[in-house]
Amino acid sequence: MSISSAQAQVSVEQTIDSVGIYIGQQAHLRLGVTMPKNARLQWPTLRKSQYVVPGVEVISVADSDTTDADNGLVKVIREYTITSFDEKLYAIPALPVKVNGKTYKGGTSALKVITVDVDTLHPNQFFPPKEVQNNPFRWSEWSSFFYLSIVIVLLVPLGFYLVVRLRENKPIITRIKIVKRVPAHQRALNAIDKIKSEHLQVSEDQKTYYTLLTDTLRQYIQERFGFNAKEMTSGEIIDRLKASGDQKMLNELSELFVTADLVKFAKYSTLINENDLNLVNAVNFIDETKIEGQPTEEKIIPQLTETDKRVQHNRITIKSLLWVIGVTVAALLAYIIYNVYLLTV
Repeated sequence: MSISSAQAQVSVEQTIDSVGIYIGQQAHLRLGVTMPKNARLQWPTLRKSQYVVPGVEVISVADSDTTDADNGLVKVIREYTITSFDEKLYAIPALPVKVNGKTYKGGTSALKVITVDVDTLHPNQFFPPKEVQNNPFRWSEWSSFFYLSIVIVLLVPLGFYLVVRLRENKPIITRIKIVKRVPAHQRALNAIDKIKSEHLQVSEDQKTYYTLLTDTLRQYIQERFGFNAKEMTSGEIIDRLKASGDQKMLNELSELFVTADLVKFAKYSTLINENDLNLVNAVNFIDETKIEGQPTEEKIIPQLTETDKRVQHNRITIKSLLWVIGVTVAALLAYIIYNVYLLTV
């Protein structure tokens, strides 16, 4: 790059942000230098308390601020804070800067300093400084808010303690079970259908067949007639059914129980048609004595222990107290803030 080309890339701009100021006010004199990157820059030797021109004093010198420009150039800006205490129109000469040892200047600037008008014809209108005023603070106006603040300070840790207690008292979760209630005769017929599907009536294991068949009948009788047929002998069951006045199929049922007892306890062997007949008699007895009804659903609610009830009661009490404390603290804060605002306006 030639020397003339480098010089053409250097420019200096000098400005003042205020054309006129009052005595003692401050203005900002800015020097902006556009130059190639990595060029050596030397600012004017102006420091704090020096004068730019007689009557215009430097208050402070800011650090340089560098920004990138186009074509490999940078722009460096330095700001000088100046003031004056003499009413006058000052001409600020172009301040010299050196770039790579060569001196450059911007344009001249003007600063007009204006004095404050003083009415010398009416000196009585000027008053001495006012005396120290009494503090408008009155304890009676603020005491209620102070005590309410203490209440809030006490309620907050109490609320925190209750939250901890609430976490320690785990909630009691009760799960409601819905049980499908199948009528007694339907369950009994389902059990007999299972026996038939497994072909137990034609198997050689007659003891298992009659045990399952009589157990099914005993369960049905217990649920249908309301006495403990499972713990009774065959004869006791027949006698109890006779005593209840229900004579339907009792002869066939009695023969079935007698045959079952012989098979289970006397190793009696039956014929296949005899097994089928007993199976049919069991089904007929159920059909004759059944009470019609559709399957129903029943909700089973688990019973809580005394400890569980006490825990639930404690949780409800703690939650209620937390709500009361939360609402109270919020209301007190709103009341205090609003009234303090009114006192300070």
